[in-house]
Amino acid sequence: MNMQHVPLASLRAFEAAIRHESFAKAAAELNLTAAGVSQHVRALEEWLGIKLFTRHARGVTATIAGREFGAVVASGLGQIDIAARKLRLAGTNRPVSVACIASVATRWLIPRLQAFKKQYPEIQINIVYALDARTPEAASVDLLIRHGPRPAVNAVSLLPAETRPTCSAEYERRHGPIRRPADLLDLDLLHDETTAAWTQWFALENIRRPLKPGPIFADFGLMIGSVIGGQGIGLCPTALISDELTNGTLVTLSDTSLDTDKSYWLLPADRLSSEAEIFRDWLISVSK
Repeated sequence: MNMQHVPLASLRAFEAAIRHESFAKAAAELNLTAAGVSQHVRALEEWLGIKLFTRHARGVTATIAGREFGAVVASGLGQIDIAARKLRLAGTNRPVSVACIASVATRWLIPRLQAFKKQYPEIQINIVYALDARTPEAASVDLLIRHGPRPAVNAVSLLPAETRPTCSAEYERRHGPIRRPADLLDLDLLHDETTAAWTQWFALENIRRPLKPGPIFADFGLMIGSVIGGQGIGLCPTALISDELTNGTLVTLSDTSLDTDKSYWLLPADRLSSEAEIFRDWLISVSK
């Protein structure tokens, strides 16, 4: 091993291992053996001179250093993937590419793509993760869907991002009636990324009491599964659960909303192909 340079071959195995916090799951993803993943990680640890995982009888646990380094490696590999994709598509009649967060892709965009394909069967749509990209150019895509306050003057609002307390109809039957905001304090609150959103929501209702401990999910795409499964109440963007609200699977428990100043915004690249312009206009039309 060249000790002057980080063992690049080991970084992919490490990134998968830290993401799953499991050598076995990383091995299955990369088509390696768990022993092979372990060897890659150990080679990286030896080069760095620091432990990235604590090994024990039932598996492994990431160290603080491992988690911090894992976040940097994941970001770097993501940027390499974007750059490689850009080079691969350069000089060709590339399909229309759109980057967005996973929850928007799975709950709003993908269910509508079949309708677009029926209308424009010759146009291929590629969907990629937005990662931390703030512009389409940064993500090497034609179109970017972002969440938050208006990000640019040319951004078009596709969907409102306001969130309301939401649970399954079955959960409400088991724990209801839920009539007052204070009633929610004694129920199972589910959190998206942090507990801050619920604290802010209760503050809107002039309620300032410590919250019961509850599970925290990395993003809404994970939390909504728990909400639909009847495990508690989450602050959900109503625009992304419209089907479940319409069919009665989910119910909102209050008209008080957070994130009323935010939307899901569509940002086009500076230069669009005619196909990308068609898809941009179609996205705007179906969001009305």
